[in-house]
Amino acid sequence: METDIFENHKEEDTVDTESFQGEKTKLIQPASLKDPKLGKLKEALVDWINRTLKTEHIVVQSLEEDLFDGLVLHHLLSRLAGVHLSVEDIALTSMTQIRKLELILGELDKRLGLQDSNQTKWNVKLIHNKDLLATIHLLVAMVRCFQPELGLPANVTVEVAVVEVNRKGMKTDVHTEVLTEENNAGSNSLSNTEREDPIEQLLKLEAHKVNTVKKAILHFVNQNMSTMSLQVADMDKQFADGVILLLLIGQLEGFFVPLYDFNLTPVNQSEMLHNVTLALDLLNDTGLQLSNVDPQDIVSQDVTATFKILYALFKKHKGK
Repeated sequence: METDIFENHKEEDTVDTESFQGEKTKLIQPASLKDPKLGKLKEALVDWINRTLKTEHIVVQSLEEDLFDGLVLHHLLSRLAGVHLSVEDIALTSMTQIRKLELILGELDKRLGLQDSNQTKWNVKLIHNKDLLATIHLLVAMVRCFQPELGLPANVTVEVAVVEVNRKGMKTDVHTEVLTEENNAGSNSLSNTEREDPIEQLLKLEAHKVNTVKKAILHFVNQNMSTMSLQVADMDKQFADGVILLLLIGQLEGFFVPLYDFNLTPVNQSEMLHNVTLALDLLNDTGLQLSNVDPQDIVSQDVTATFKILYALFKKHKGK
């Protein structure tokens, strides 16, 4: 009797193994999961998602637990690519979640240029199974595509165990997988140059080239402020108190900023800082995220910081 039971278990085990033959599973090694670099990358991605979806009142706390059902990815796709799919917002069953993910990842892969690629490091099954490695690969690819100016932690790698089931049992191979690229520069100064903000690079060009761009942006600003009988003559100084900046954002984005929300005639640094902080928050709410711009820089008439904001608005609205 015991022999029969043992034989039955052997048969079940054989069938189960054969059903998974050829399948590969990737597992991040425990030591890599504790790597501070990976932790910082996860924090940066969570922060990016929450800033992008702030107006949607969606808050992500865990990459593993909060993206598997497609809700967050659907809102990111809509926000970043302007794609609105006919899917239910909240998918409660596993079947509807998978169906929703198929549509979302299909659209994302098209925009990432990966729909015909066999090298894609994520798929519906992996995302739905809360696979951290696949989820990070997908989010990094989205950042690189939709907001390449966003600075993610560089040179993040993880040790990955690849487990493959075959007729002889299981084969395990360990390799290093790159999540974000390393800096290829030979020195820190060169690395900083390669990653330098486009506006900072522009301001290092010849004066006449910089002035040409400034004139184009100034014309753009005055063209949009003419309906309010306002005109900007000094781009470097007139945005320091945040008033014209707030009015310009409202004009371009099509909403009215209530006068009680800001100081129309600021008389001190504190009131100016309040105005500029509000302006940057509004820009963030509209999906226009600016790296390395501090409200105090604008108040202090920092040319680079002011130029970054105006250039970003110019790029977004010049063709409208």
